[in-house]
Amino acid sequence: MGHAPAGYLALLRHNRAFRRLWYAQLASQLGDWLDSIALYALLLRLTGSATALAGLLVAQFLPSVLLGPFAGVLADRWPRKRILIAADLGRAALVLLFLLVRDADQIWLAYAVTFLQFALTALFEPAREAIIPGVVARAELVAANGISGLTWSVMLAGGAALGGLSAATLGPELSFVLDSASFLLSAAFITTVPVRETHLEGRVEAHPLAELREGAAYLLAHRDVALYALSKTLWSIGGGGILVLLPLFGKEVYPLGRDGALSMGLLYAARGVGAGLGPVLAQRWGGGSVRALRRALGPGFLLMGLGYLLFSHAPGLLTAAAALVLAHIGGSTQWVFSTALIQLEVPGRLQGRVFAAELTLLTLATCVSSYAVGLAADAGWSPHALALGLSATFVPPGLALLLLLGPAPRTAD
Repeated sequence: MGHAPAGYLALLRHNRAFRRLWYAQLASQLGDWLDSIALYALLLRLTGSATALAGLLVAQFLPSVLLGPFAGVLADRWPRKRILIAADLGRAALVLLFLLVRDADQIWLAYAVTFLQFALTALFEPAREAIIPGVVARAELVAANGISGLTWSVMLAGGAALGGLSAATLGPELSFVLDSASFLLSAAFITTVPVRETHLEGRVEAHPLAELREGAAYLLAHRDVALYALSKTLWSIGGGGILVLLPLFGKEVYPLGRDGALSMGLLYAARGVGAGLGPVLAQRWGGGSVRALRRALGPGFLLMGLGYLLFSHAPGLLTAAAALVLAHIGGSTQWVFSTALIQLEVPGRLQGRVFAAELTLLTLATCVSSYAVGLAADAGWSPHALALGLSATFVPPGLALLLLLGPAPRTAD
């Protein structure tokens, strides 16, 4: 997947704490994608409904909308390492309940377990993103986020392909068991990570609502940080629908394997390849300064739109996969770089709340987008027409971010 910038390998070699955190990410995210592809294929087989699949995605993302702001308060009040371990252990137990889903009458259980699983994820993610500055130096933050983004992408590519192969040949049960084991392995690695919980030093306790207001006031007073935090939300207006679109293409347009699980896995794998290449190529081309990170966000959206425009007209599976690679080079660049910008510019004691606000808004946009695409598909829209419509959603925010973030930042690089 290309050569990593020098800082990536050096950081993994010399920073033991970050390396252990990375091992945890490897284990957990591989299991997540094994689980996800199996669950998507199972749901489409039991119901035959795109709306049912969209409902599952709503169950995944709704907890972050409901709990996200308070999850940020907890990440700024409690030891972040303990939050990560507790969330992993809870998810390890929950995903085993997917083994009980055998027919269409039990779909409610898949929704309920998914909701609870992602409620714990809503606690986990703001703490994970806010903990990274506690295990790396400021100068290493761009490399650390680049590694995290690249790892997510590689695990998406490998896990989705393996998940599709496993679900198509062995059934979904093995994927659920492996996902549970991956959460246990992640928790075991995190217990060995030494973390500087500096956000707890000299902390004055306040009412949770007062802390929520403090986080909101910070975003309102810092326009550029607010734009960084909104970047993923703007992407999710179209990106949420992609989560329904790709399984539909796998099942209806390029069906391979049982229930199209193999082609679903291949399409998600292509997305992962592009997502892995994006931040690496962007950093090589533009550098890792704050100015370069800012200027990459808008073009990332425009490349995403171009990729899905080509995807909507792809004549076959291989050309569709190539279009997905191109699209997600842009999508992952804005995703990883907006995270790094928040870590670089937001005080540590506020990062949990800022990341939680970001997660709340992006998951709300994802819920609306994915469910709208599911309804449109069941109303008769073709997958190709849906892909064309989604491609257009990335252009306006891309142009807006080019205009608003093109000038040099107010703070020094």
